[in-house]
Amino acid sequence: MPELPEVETVRRGLAPVMEGRRILHADLRRPDLRWPLPDRMADRLTGARVGLLGRRSKYLLAGLDTGETLIVHLGMSGRMQIERDGGSGLPDCFHHAGSRLVRHDHVLLGMEGGARVVFNDPRRFGAMDLHPTDRLDDHWLLARLGPEPLGNAFHVEHLKAAFTNRRMPVKAALLDQRIVAGLGNIYVCEALHRAGIDPRRQAGRIAVARLDRLVAAIRDVLSDAIAAGGSSLRDHRQADGALGYFQHTFRVYDREGALCVTPGCAGTVRRIVQSGRSTFFCPACQR
Repeated sequence: MPELPEVETVRRGLAPVMEGRRILHADLRRPDLRWPLPDRMADRLTGARVGLLGRRSKYLLAGLDTGETLIVHLGMSGRMQIERDGGSGLPDCFHHAGSRLVRHDHVLLGMEGGARVVFNDPRRFGAMDLHPTDRLDDHWLLARLGPEPLGNAFHVEHLKAAFTNRRMPVKAALLDQRIVAGLGNIYVCEALHRAGIDPRRQAGRIAVARLDRLVAAIRDVLSDAIAAGGSSLRDHRQADGALGYFQHTFRVYDREGALCVTPGCAGTVRRIVQSGRSTFFCPACQR
């Protein structure tokens, strides 16, 4: 599932063709995705002008001049395709890439300026909703989210309070969207490796000094991933005008059996399963 950096990369890719532009027409090719689409969604979108294209956790937020916000969740396999002048480009390229088949194009937005934004989702675990902008924080998908990991509300004192008396593994705690928003399996593995913390360690038994390193590691790994995506979007354009693809290198994720990249560490990356998900870590330098 796309995590915060991938969704932010998608947001940056879509912004030039959506922000400040009207949705000239909306074509809904099915009545539902993971859940039913909003009543009269096509009518409510058609003619609306998009303001700023934002992001909260793993959700894209398109504020409209109608007083509503379009909420988009990519789910497991959803992706946003930009089409213009016969060419197309994906503003995303995730570690586990998927293929696009036209029969899975479920929502199409014809934008002022000639671009078309297509929501493609083979498994239909994605979602879209419309909600009053002035009550956006009350939406059931957003209401219980924790602080953004790159925002001012995410700091060591927050993590200390959230982890107090928690016996669950620190990896599971970081995946709890009520504690911190937007983190998923990949970047939790990467951040814990950078911080030198064993993913199996109980969250409530991590010293404050180590939590401080963890906060910094989370910020750094997300910033690095976003910067890599931003660089791709900024510098690489195909001949047809398509957006460049986002790729980045992992230190531990999906590197089972590889040598640890931490300087001076002779360990080997190991894979275990926690709560049904693969966890990658170095048992030599993560304690």
